[in-house]
Amino acid sequence: MDRRSFLINTAAAGVALATPALIASRARAAETLKLGCLFSSSGTMANIEGRLNAVVKMAADELNAKGGVLGKQVQVLATDPASDWPLYAQLGRQLLLQDQCSALFGCWTSVSRKSVLPVVEQNNGLLFYPLHFEGEENSKNVVYLNSPPASSVLPALEYLMGPEGGEAKRFFMLGSDYVWPRTINKICKGYWASKGFDESSWKETYVPVGFSNFQTIVNDIRQFINQPGGQPIIILTVVGSSIPDFLKEIINQGIKATDIPVLGLDMLEADLEGLDTTTLVGHLNCWAYLQNAEAPANTAFKANWGNYVKSGSLPYSPTTVIDPMVSAYDGVHLWAKAVEKAGQADPDAVRAAFDGLSFNCPSGYDIKMTAENNYVSRGVFIGSVKETQGFDILWQSKDTPKPVPFSPYM
Repeated sequence: MDRRSFLINTAAAGVALATPALIASRARAAETLKLGCLFSSSGTMANIEGRLNAVVKMAADELNAKGGVLGKQVQVLATDPASDWPLYAQLGRQLLLQDQCSALFGCWTSVSRKSVLPVVEQNNGLLFYPLHFEGEENSKNVVYLNSPPASSVLPALEYLMGPEGGEAKRFFMLGSDYVWPRTINKICKGYWASKGFDESSWKETYVPVGFSNFQTIVNDIRQFINQPGGQPIIILTVVGSSIPDFLKEIINQGIKATDIPVLGLDMLEADLEGLDTTTLVGHLNCWAYLQNAEAPANTAFKANWGNYVKSGSLPYSPTTVIDPMVSAYDGVHLWAKAVEKAGQADPDAVRAAFDGLSFNCPSGYDIKMTAENNYVSRGVFIGSVKETQGFDILWQSKDTPKPVPFSPYM
């Protein structure tokens, strides 16, 4: 028997020996499009990050209820990177190469994103990243669903430094010790310098990720409050479980927004769960979405999330929605629009289809994509903690500012 006949006969035998279950499994695989999730449901980020797995599945269920994407059902494969930065990369590689996912949705911290970045670049994958972040990056393999500093942090600083925000003149920067806080603070210092402030106007402190004992640092903040030079504020860039731990300590020490307002750049509605927020009223955050946004799309989204949590007996609050959830949800729908426009799920074709896409976000803004880069234009909100948890909206942008990936203040 020659080699050609051998191969033909071997293939025929393989088909003949394939079980009905295996054939059915292969048929189902051909009829699905897979999305991989890289959000931690354990470790220091679990208190907020894990719920993004659920909202991606909710968005996929919405697509499937309407016939799927290109007539195929969308299947979501969720993983648990356990807040371990190298594990994000390992699981991302598995989702792309072994599970053949069409796109990845994942990461919270910038260090986890930067861990996955070489994986998607080397394997021409697409990572949809739902957090506002420090910018200074523009990869064709990442869709930046949220806002760089020019669209979020700087408008908030401008507000706090203006008459309506109290004319802040001194800045206590407290962050987790990794790339996002350090880069944000470097941009802030460049911004303040451009406004005529000198280095005596700010103080910079970092703690390990997951840090919980803020007693000494809050004592330092007390001393900072009492120094001369004008109104002080705190620029808070700690992440994960450190946020409620810090808030508990300022409650314990009786520090209020009238003493020194906190601008929590990563602070969300979920971080206030279980806290007595009556003494936190007036502390601030800035995001591309706040739960109190008035929009029909937001009313529908919150109702759908509540029903999804209750029907699935999920371990999350049915009444708490946070910006990265909405950003991930938006991302699934933008991906689906791009796939339908491209007629295929190949990353190169999907990327080429981004130009001109828009989506009616629960924030109330029509978010947009262009051919210029993979950044999404979003609106901006500044919120103030209210007595009953959550944030009142102090200010929001009139439109969706053009994203600026690289800051002139670096």
